[in-house]
Amino acid sequence: MSYKCELVEQSAQPVLSVRTRAAVGDLPKILGENYGKIYQYVTEIGEYLAGAPFVAYYNMDMEDLDLEIGFPVSKELDGRGEIQAGMIPGGKQATCLYVGSYQQMEEPYNALIQWMESNGHTATGVAYEFYLNDPAETPEDELQTRIAFPLVESR
Repeated sequence: MSYKCELVEQSAQPVLSVRTRAAVGDLPKILGENYGKIYQYVTEIGEYLAGAPFVAYYNMDMEDLDLEIGFPVSKELDGRGEIQAGMIPGGKQATCLYVGSYQQMEEPYNALIQWMESNGHTATGVAYEFYLNDPAETPEDELQTRIAFPLVESR
């Protein structure tokens, strides 16, 4: 399968998120719980989500993933408890859109990494996944995930 990989310029994006660690097998439960907490908090304070839910992966140890689970928000907001205010950094990103099961994401990751190498780009070490539709309402083979690697700025 081929993937459309591209370079985009991304503005900094305020977020509310929870930083945690989990094994890959626990992700559905962990993601659902934390998205729910953030959504409830945003609703309580009368604010709005401003985009698709995301996970930032700070490592790829499938038994001990270092994760940031969150939502973009329309403006900088205060966090509360484990829900922290943060920012997805602005700058250049290498991205690709993947359509299919979450369990089959190794192939688009490899394609994007190869594209970055072929085009002289270096990732910062964080990988973002933005979930563009709801797995509770979408057939598994139609799930849309935007994978994004923020890039080291060339000097």
